[in-house]
Amino acid sequence: MWEAVERDWRMAPVDQKVRATLGFLETMTLRPRELAREDAELVLAAGVSREALVDAIHVGALFNMIVRLADSLGWDVPSFEEFSARAGAMLESGYALD
Repeated sequence: MWEAVERDWRMAPVDQKVRATLGFLETMTLRPRELAREDAELVLAAGVSREALVDAIHVGALFNMIVRLADSLGWDVPSFEEFSARAGAMLESGYALD
């Protein structure tokens, strides 16, 4: 499913709620000056709850911020293999920083 969304979310086999939310997030990310109340109303009309849309906005905004910081500061993103090598320890101990 993810591969289909990554290729083209407009054609991926997802329900209308997901498609509407992805469209909103795309505008928010790539063309934020174009984002308007009508964009949110379209997502809500597709059946997405206001709370779910707010959650999506928060996740999208945080992801956008982190990616932009990583790009501008040259942060390295571990490879899939590096993530996989750490997965066991992360699952075992969780994400606690104590």
